[in-house]
Amino acid sequence: MNPNIFKSYDIRGIYPSDFDEEAIYRIGRATAQYFSLKNVAIGRDVRESSPSLFKELVRGLTESGADVIDLGLTSTPMVYFAASRLPVDAVISLTASHNPPEYNGMKLALAGAVPVGLTTGLSDIRDLAIQGDFTQSERVGTVTVEDIRPDYHSYFASFAELGDRKFTVVIDTANAMGILELPVFDMLAGNISVINLWNDLEHPFACHEANPLKTETLDELRAKVLESKADLGISFDGDADRIGFVDERGEIIPMDLMTALIAREILKKKPGSTITYDLRSSRSVREIIEEHGGKAVECPVGHANIKRIMRESGAVFAGELSGHYYYEENSTAESATLTAIFLLNLMAESEGPVSSLVAETHRYFHSGEINSEVTDKDAILAALKEKYADGKLTEIDGIKVEYPTWWFNVRGSNTEPLLRLTLEAETAEEMEAKKTELLGIIRNEK
Repeated sequence: MNPNIFKSYDIRGIYPSDFDEEAIYRIGRATAQYFSLKNVAIGRDVRESSPSLFKELVRGLTESGADVIDLGLTSTPMVYFAASRLPVDAVISLTASHNPPEYNGMKLALAGAVPVGLTTGLSDIRDLAIQGDFTQSERVGTVTVEDIRPDYHSYFASFAELGDRKFTVVIDTANAMGILELPVFDMLAGNISVINLWNDLEHPFACHEANPLKTETLDELRAKVLESKADLGISFDGDADRIGFVDERGEIIPMDLMTALIAREILKKKPGSTITYDLRSSRSVREIIEEHGGKAVECPVGHANIKRIMRESGAVFAGELSGHYYYEENSTAESATLTAIFLLNLMAESEGPVSSLVAETHRYFHSGEINSEVTDKDAILAALKEKYADGKLTEIDGIKVEYPTWWFNVRGSNTEPLLRLTLEAETAEEMEAKKTELLGIIRNEK
């Protein structure tokens, strides 16, 4: 197997060149052995390679003595849901998320949906799987089947508080696992009329990429919202752990501003709670959390970091610029559907359209994340620290430098020779000027 399939937070690569059935079998053996697993629940997505990889993953786990609960086809949030509902030591989502169909992989979490990353087990599993030094188990584990989807659907539908409001919602599931989230909305049919886009699991990937972070993938959704005069557009990524939104005007709702909106809804029910946000988010996120009586905690990028800090700080909710939203209601793990429910609750309470809710949070001018390919990340970061030494510097993830009217963050990719720039300013003119200035340094243009 290609050792580079072991990423910071998951395992992901091209099948069968990067890894195949033998590799996933060895990963199963290594995972069970490293964590001394007795019970594991596994859900999988609809990729063509998933059935054979699932079979060999199960063989590796059971030959190491672990009993397996087969969850069948699931979204990744459903697997995290199972981590706190079933008597298991670990859960695995066999998926490559939004990646094209030739990819596959797995996301691993321990009981209670505690994530496993490179520094918390994946690197050791990688080394053990490559070496193949497995101990012989005294027993072969069993395989049982359990469908947690009905409980999942009813649980998340129970958070809807829509009163007598009626909404038309367009939902784009990109022929991927978000289709399995749709029954939650069906349960709310008295309030929500759903128009579906690309909800055919018989033809997975036969449409645009399932990645709402790429704004071009939202073009069809935006057009359909306008055509149908819908109140909201919703887009799920490939394994349904990320979500994007479009307002009634067909405009994309910034994912960090969604954190601010959902924080408002949560703090009404849980006053004074701690809410976490990633350091690339708009300043308005912190401001709105604090204005509504919450405690705001800034954190590094990445689900393993965010979930750890949520547990350490007692946070009840976290949001990330990439469209991941985390809830104590799902063991501090992602729930894209709950994000949609909470937004609909806010819309039900509001007299205006969703765009007016967003406008209340849109206080600054944000660049989004801009990638630059570089040869020496450390040298560029050092140069930036020197040039902007008069600002307030923090280094929880790359460098972040803050000034009274603007700020920027530059962080390196864990897997590619890239630096990622995010900045924000009080005016569009200052944001554009600072963006040009920073990219000039990063890309060595001047």
